Amino acid sequence: MPNAKLKHYLHLHFLVFIAGFTAILGELITIGSVELVWYRMAIAGVLMFGFVKITKLKIKISRRTFFQFSAAGVIIALHWITFFESINQANVSIALAMFSSGAFFASFIEPIIFKRKVLWFEIVFGLVVILGVFLITSSELKYINGILLGLLSALFSTLFAVINGRFVERYNGTVISFYEFISGVFFISIFILVFKDGFSQSFFKVSQIDWVYLFILASVCTAYAFIAAVDIMKYLSPYTVILSYNLEPVYGIALALVLFPESEQMSTQFYIGALLVLGTVITEGIVKTRIKRKRIASEGKPN
Repeated sequence: MPNAKLKHYLHLHFLVFIAGFTAILGELITIGSVELVWYRMAIAGVLMFGFVKITKLKIKISRRTFFQFSAAGVIIALHWITFFESINQANVSIALAMFSSGAFFASFIEPIIFKRKVLWFEIVFGLVVILGVFLITSSELKYINGILLGLLSALFSTLFAVINGRFVERYNGTVISFYEFISGVFFISIFILVFKDGFSQSFFKVSQIDWVYLFILASVCTAYAFIAAVDIMKYLSPYTVILSYNLEPVYGIALALVLFPESEQMSTQFYIGALLVLGTVITEGIVKTRIKRKRIASEGKPN
């Protein structure tokens, strides 16, 4: 049993590493962020469909559920577009540091979705996150567009995570992801047709190395990562999973510093701000879990 748990724990950190590596691929791929996300979701959707066929998974859902999944698909598409555009406008470190602020948005989104009160420590942690973001912003004003896009990406990511968390309670994770991906492709296709040049020849002119990166992004970092992340929660506690995924920016920024030292070298103030944001996210996760455990323990005691 201990060896089995260690195996699942190592698998989890491999998934977190993959999540951090996604930003590296975003830096390497040369096509625009909208085109990148279209290809990512299209290829991942096809792979998901193949997985559904092989495993003979039932994917029939109600019309109402389809529209709910579609809305989530649009949100995750917007998250990825703003995230990759943040990398284009700034760099990997900025995009990932801003992505860490998602916990701040969750402190306000969760009470609205789950209809609960905002907790006092969430406000305190939120203020610390704001301070961290302020330090990052004031030290790297030349990347202001990337910072704003990164914050917007974090907002979309948090909204998606909260909504998807409700779906996973009732539906299969693979089925959810499949419908979200095809809905995302449909949404981006409409955007391309209306606001861009449409699906011209230039849209499909992708270099060979970009095809390699796109396939890795869509298969390993998307289709596999989505399926595996849902599966891993059968063996590890939600606390362990959530806390571990908070390390995604750490892995990503460390990789970026190694692979792109010239463009990723930031000021000391940036790293202080980033550590404040990351430290707050991890601390909040620990505090929330302890409060939840105490509440469950008190509810289980006899009167």
